[in-house]
Amino acid sequence: MGKGDRKTRKGKISIRSYGNVRPHSAKTAGTAGAAKPVAKTAKPAVKKAAAPAKKAAAKKAG
Repeated sequence: MGKGDRKTRKGKISIRSYGNVRPHSAKTAGTAGAAKPVAKTAKPAVKKAAAPAKKAAAKKAG
């Protein structure tokens, strides 16, 4: 158990990876229990109708 062990915190630090042992976002001392769930505020994308294609102007017969 040491620097080469992928399952321990020391191993995660040495191989520069994150996981259950070493979460990417560090927990602060002020939080108790689970973190607040992040609310998804993005609105669903609404597709706009395509603009009608403009026809070329008719040439004058001359």
